[in-house]
Amino acid sequence: MTHVFHRHLKINPPTAAAGDGIYLIDTDGKKYLDGSGGAAVSCLGHSDPDVIAAIKAQVDKVCFAHTSFLTSEPAEQLADHLIAVAPEGISSVYFVSGGSEAVEAALKMARQYFLEINQPKRTRFIARLQSYHGNTLGALGVGGNALRREPFKELLVEPSHISPCYAYRLQRPDETEADYALRSANELEAEILRLGPDTVAAFIAETVGGATAGVIPPVAGYFKRIREICDHYGILLILDEVMCGMGRTGSTFACEQDGIAPDIVTIAKGLGAGYQPIGAALVAKKIEDAMRSGSGFFQHGHTYLGHPVACAAALAVQQKITTQNLLENVLKQGDELERQLHERLGNHPNIGDIRGRGLFWGIELVADRATKATLDPGLKTHAHIKQRAMAGGLICYPAGGTADGKTGDHILLAPPFIIETPQISELVEKLAAAIDSTLSDLGIA
Repeated sequence: MTHVFHRHLKINPPTAAAGDGIYLIDTDGKKYLDGSGGAAVSCLGHSDPDVIAAIKAQVDKVCFAHTSFLTSEPAEQLADHLIAVAPEGISSVYFVSGGSEAVEAALKMARQYFLEINQPKRTRFIARLQSYHGNTLGALGVGGNALRREPFKELLVEPSHISPCYAYRLQRPDETEADYALRSANELEAEILRLGPDTVAAFIAETVGGATAGVIPPVAGYFKRIREICDHYGILLILDEVMCGMGRTGSTFACEQDGIAPDIVTIAKGLGAGYQPIGAALVAKKIEDAMRSGSGFFQHGHTYLGHPVACAAALAVQQKITTQNLLENVLKQGDELERQLHERLGNHPNIGDIRGRGLFWGIELVADRATKATLDPGLKTHAHIKQRAMAGGLICYPAGGTADGKTGDHILLAPPFIIETPQISELVEKLAAAIDSTLSDLGIA
């Protein structure tokens, strides 16, 4: 019997008792390789002594100071660190407690920015199908995750949705990558013109698609064209890097690899690595300046903004990533993970696509490789793979609705940045065994 309102009320999950590097250990002594970092969170694993020491040291100083009265040294230091490595034009950091809150803040910032510069008609947001931006009502509203939106659709403000940049399913056989990048990005311009350019506040997109469609890196040139369109029509570009940012793809911000800078970028997950709950919206100087010279006040807030202990933990995490050159390991082990996934699963009859960047990878399952037909959604293949992997000592992040919001299955991998080659091999072998045994039991393979 439990009094915890678990997210799955018909399943009693194991109880975590300890962490050991990239492993979690339950109260029965069973050890799980954390192949997805929870939900792409635990980039330093579960027992980093320097982060733990930083948390303890901050607790001895001050645990909480409400930001309507005081700032704190950890918040100021973390903001300085982030701005030093942020994309061009980003000048300030608004701290929150997680990714959904970061996106919610970004949406409100975009709206208030246009009020401050006397463009009040700009109330519309454009996003992409198969996107996920969080579970608060604003974030869920702009998101394109059909399964998560459905129960609450009557409560949501409807955005406009364009197609994702999803080459595996949407690039035509006769198109070059450059042609597809242009066609996909130009959907944004067409939607802006349909709505009326003076009514659109922002376009929001995950730089690398995450949980909903299983890690979709944009094709080369896509975001450069997106940036051009936003600039031409005076629209803000909000990049959601809650899952793909903070080193996950091999650079601190995923958009560095696409050669662009957003007006607002949201981060969380790998920012604090799970040691404390923290997220942030990083904001361009033009937005900060408009509010500073106008109302001087952002009409938004939460109790735990800039929490000193959370900021101290996140600063320690980011310093550890820098001093230990862990982004180099992300790239090195990312290449190794890609190699082993293709070697073990690349010719599997039910693996349609293996895609990713750095230590952020998605595996899309299909019924037929040639036609890319999806598996029967009624089988809930992804859920069975998750259960089988857990039984085998592996945590991974499978989900459904991959292809169109209703059909399709994928598995997301996002192991800690400290992973080494033998652990990559353990991850791949346990995952392959879970896939093969699940498909066999379901009569698919």
